[in-house]
Amino acid sequence: MKQILVFILFAAMLCWFLFAPVYKHVIIIRQALLQKEVDYMLEVGASGNYGYIDAAAIEASRQRLARTGFDPAKLEYTVSSTNGAAAGNPAAPVPRGAGIRLTISYPYDGLFDIDRLIGLTPPPEGFRMTAAGMKMSEYVP
Repeated sequence: MKQILVFILFAAMLCWFLFAPVYKHVIIIRQALLQKEVDYMLEVGASGNYGYIDAAAIEASRQRLARTGFDPAKLEYTVSSTNGAAAGNPAAPVPRGAGIRLTISYPYDGLFDIDRLIGLTPPPEGFRMTAAGMKMSEYVP
């Protein structure tokens, strides 16, 4: 009986050790994709041609991230500027020298639930992975 119990515990631990790196890589890849998207959107939005990140750019970003496996409805975007101007308004671009901040967040979607098997507490339901960045606007009116 003791040998069966040891076998079951060993098998469970072995399965967890084999599966753990797989879902950790999913988290790392999602985080990297979010950060890459933030960097791209800031590079384009803060360029001399735009000076803003509007709703159309955010929608295009949602579609790009959807092609990599994200649920577009769960993505949250926050755009702001360092001078208090609306950084998402194409009619009033952020002038050169002011920063444009962009934050994209996405829920973990239960990726840490398997950690309960070994006694670790996963993050609460509302926690989200976040990628953020800031770039100085190059727009000159």
